[in-house]
Amino acid sequence: MSDAPKQTVSTKNAPAAIGPYSQAIIHGDVVYCSGQIPLDPQTMTVVGQTGAEQAAQVMKNIGALLEASGSSLADVLKSTIFLLDMNDFASVNEVYGSYLPAPQPARSTVQVARLPKDVRVEIEVIARLKRR
Repeated sequence: MSDAPKQTVSTKNAPAAIGPYSQAIIHGDVVYCSGQIPLDPQTMTVVGQTGAEQAAQVMKNIGALLEASGSSLADVLKSTIFLLDMNDFASVNEVYGSYLPAPQPARSTVQVARLPKDVRVEIEVIARLKRR
């Protein structure tokens, strides 16, 4: 692992942190994005009612964070999807897959008891930085 200091990533194109954490951190050639929920970055209100609608906003937020980091959705190495209800798996999976080109990243999906702001989906990713 690199001895380089951690760099904080911050962008107005993704929701502001609502707690003591960074939107994303760069360390070495890797960007670690905090879990994203379906918040509109300007209004900080929840977007969508269904898992699929919410997943689309989450992926837009992740894309904005990765772009601000010097990365992209094509550079995602690992993701974790947190679902309020595993019955949303198929619809969230369809939306998620439409944002990520092949080869798709490694992934885990888990059902949880509750998510921030009572949303249906949260996704976190780890991505490589683009070669400079």
